[in-house]
Amino acid sequence: MPGFKLPAIDQNDEDWGPTTVPEAFRDVPFMPYSKGDRLGRIADFSQQASQRGYQGRYRDREILPGMAVFNFEKGEEDEAFELVDTRVVRKPPGGQRGRGGRGGWGQGRGDGGRPTDSAGRGAFGGGGARGRTGSGVGGRGGRPWNNWRDQNRVTYSSSVDIRPEWRVLGDAVPFTSLHKMSSRVGEPEDLAVAGSLAPYDRAADRVTPRTAVRLARAPAAAPPRRPATSSADPVLRALAAAKQGHVFATDELVATLMASPRSVYPWDMVVTRRGDLLFLDKRPGSSLDYVTNGETSPDPIPEDRKLLDGLQQLSAEATAVHAAFRAQVLRADGERAALEGPAPPPGSAPPAPVAGEAYRYRRWALGDIDLVVRCGVDGALGSTEGGAAAAAAPALLAVHAFNEFDPKWSGIDWRSKLENQRGAALATELKNNAAKVAKWTAAALMAGVDVIKLGYVTRASPKSSEAHLLLGTQSVKPADFAAQMNLSMDNAWGIVRALLELCYDTMEEDGTYLLVRDPNKPQLRLYAVPTEASRAKAEAKKEAAEAEAPEAAAAPETPEEE
Repeated sequence: MPGFKLPAIDQNDEDWGPTTVPEAFRDVPFMPYSKGDRLGRIADFSQQASQRGYQGRYRDREILPGMAVFNFEKGEEDEAFELVDTRVVRKPPGGQRGRGGRGGWGQGRGDGGRPTDSAGRGAFGGGGARGRTGSGVGGRGGRPWNNWRDQNRVTYSSSVDIRPEWRVLGDAVPFTSLHKMSSRVGEPEDLAVAGSLAPYDRAADRVTPRTAVRLARAPAAAPPRRPATSSADPVLRALAAAKQGHVFATDELVATLMASPRSVYPWDMVVTRRGDLLFLDKRPGSSLDYVTNGETSPDPIPEDRKLLDGLQQLSAEATAVHAAFRAQVLRADGERAALEGPAPPPGSAPPAPVAGEAYRYRRWALGDIDLVVRCGVDGALGSTEGGAAAAAAPALLAVHAFNEFDPKWSGIDWRSKLENQRGAALATELKNNAAKVAKWTAAALMAGVDVIKLGYVTRASPKSSEAHLLLGTQSVKPADFAAQMNLSMDNAWGIVRALLELCYDTMEEDGTYLLVRDPNKPQLRLYAVPTEASRAKAEAKKEAAEAEAPEAAAAPETPEEE
């Protein structure tokens, strides 16, 4: 019968576990770890693997001091090893052909994309039209990984031709500095009101994508929303003569300054100085007369006049749709409401407003600068919209329209998504038209309107910009809308104050100046535009200098004294 011998067991009376290290495990390196560590590989011959390789579940592991024992060291026998084939193995640009789909970082077949794109709308990488391959994240294809930023870069031309004789005043104002501006202003003071308000047609609120209404055809070139500029407004000129302020402008121009850090398209603004007074105006045919579309989209709109969906064509279409929507939802035959406020100064006939619009002339104190702004109000709402308090005074209304020109471009089809996913449609517009919506909201807050009515208008056919359909409307409160798009009025007023102070500091004499948004850089520049008198004065000075030059050359030289 075989014998059995019990092994030696050390008894630990003070703690648990063995008291000595067995001879078989003596001098064996041990990597310390805690119970909370997640164990990866048992043997890791590359310390960099814990830094680059474990990008997933083991990315939070730290290199402990004890791991240095396990580092792989190159032996002497590897020095005699020599690589025979030194040719570089090049992978095909298209990668492996596959079905794409989930893909990962694989090379998948692009399973979609517009025919005009070189790549699909999917993830980063090759793809594009059906059948092409590329290196990417598989799926529906996408832009190439290396040059997707270059593909999104579009060069725009300046909104005005900069002449060589124009003088640059001060340094360029980068948009990054405007984000830091802040100025808290008080409540505005109403100086005058003019015009009357047309009632809003509530039948527009009952329109749905299933019961779409054809929009009245707008003219090819709609008139500007604000027909009179600041210097041509009789009421503003009368207020300036009465010394009621220092700077005079319309809400459209002030809102453009407030939303300038969000702008992408070029624009310019005329600044006229007359003594201590400043007037902000638009040039005839300025780009500020038009409503933009897709300005802040990740897929920039090309500046091509031959394309149906080019920058100029979309702006003209959006302006016409905007004017047609306002004319359709504001009842011209209804009972008009009057604005409450002081009358205009005597002898100043108010400018002729567009249909259904009235003006409020309000003054804000920006430090030592008094700003007088003509604020437009589009229409009036009845008591049911404005609440119980609207029985005495109607709620003030601002009317604007979004224009969809291609559902594939925006990624969301309003005809199928607007009824059940209106929030997604609004979020898409806030992303693609951040500058335009910010100007609408800032103007509404300055005018003191109660409700903003947004209309969703789409093309009857994506291939034609002649006919449009109204798919629905939406009501938003200006303050809530500003908070939703992260629009701070303290920052907006800080931008306006900083730019006006820049004008006063750099404009040394009376004249005409131009504030220009750079077409391809996020910055503003201020130019001094010479007038006819200054040009004549400069030419006379130049002729006098040229006349003195020959006389100085012909004069005999006086000998020097020794």
